[in-house]
Amino acid sequence: MVGGKSPGERLFYLLNAAIMVVIMVVTVYPFWYALISSLNHGADLQHGPVFAWPRSFTWASWRTVLADPGLLQAAWITISRTVIVTVVSILYTAMFAYAFSRPYLKGRRWYMAIGFTSMYFSGGLIPSFMLMNWLHLYDSYWVYILPSLFSGFWNVIIFNANYKAIPDALFESAKLDGASEFAIFFRIVLPLSKPVLAALSIFTAVGIWNDYGTTLYFTQSEHLQTLQYMILKLLQTSSAVEQLSSSAALSNPSISQLLALAQGNGEITSQTIELASMVIASIPMIIMYPFAQRFFIKGVLLGSVKG
Repeated sequence: MVGGKSPGERLFYLLNAAIMVVIMVVTVYPFWYALISSLNHGADLQHGPVFAWPRSFTWASWRTVLADPGLLQAAWITISRTVIVTVVSILYTAMFAYAFSRPYLKGRRWYMAIGFTSMYFSGGLIPSFMLMNWLHLYDSYWVYILPSLFSGFWNVIIFNANYKAIPDALFESAKLDGASEFAIFFRIVLPLSKPVLAALSIFTAVGIWNDYGTTLYFTQSEHLQTLQYMILKLLQTSSAVEQLSSSAALSNPSISQLLALAQGNGEITSQTIELASMVIASIPMIIMYPFAQRFFIKGVLLGSVKG
């Protein structure tokens, strides 16, 4: 319609905006609820949940969590693991995908068959545990690093689509100038793949940051615990105390009172400690997302349309 939008288009944009607002609220509010609850007085929170702002503001739970020496050790393990695995695995996977994208690679169909098989089948937990133990990686820091150096065949497919979008003339001219495959990769391919590198780096970092299964299954030392595993232990401990308190209230009121004291009844309670730990562990990823947001769509869709 010339001169303005039709009523149908305006209705569509209005409904679209309303749906996006609802989705944004549903997505953001759980984190906001955890944040304001962790900053609320523990005893006041037991009288009823807060919805928009803390009724009785206090930093007590945050100070308690940040003062825990185990948290600093867990944060160091998590941060160092995330940085090392993200950088090395993305570089290694990008190099593998570059070789895989070259039509003159020998055995390409064999590598493709192995890659696609690995996407749908795995050895399982027990064979993985036996392998880590045989490699002497169990209960060591390297169990966080070495098994994660390849970020999966799905990322190879995305890299491969990106490389195929690069004109073949660039590769041919570089080879005519005497450039090796490593020179082509680091001087031509990587600079032209910054969007997909950034997008896959974020996805990899988030997956590594939120992983607690490696700590749960392949470590037992306290100095190797990660932030997410510490949060899992807090949630399990609080749930166990609540169940014991419920059952003890029916049989022995005195034990029920002791368990209630263990959960806390002042500024700090087990609930506020849990929420403060979850919020603190989420802050680095939340800060990182806005800086990489502009790469997401371009990085994932790059190479999906030729021309």
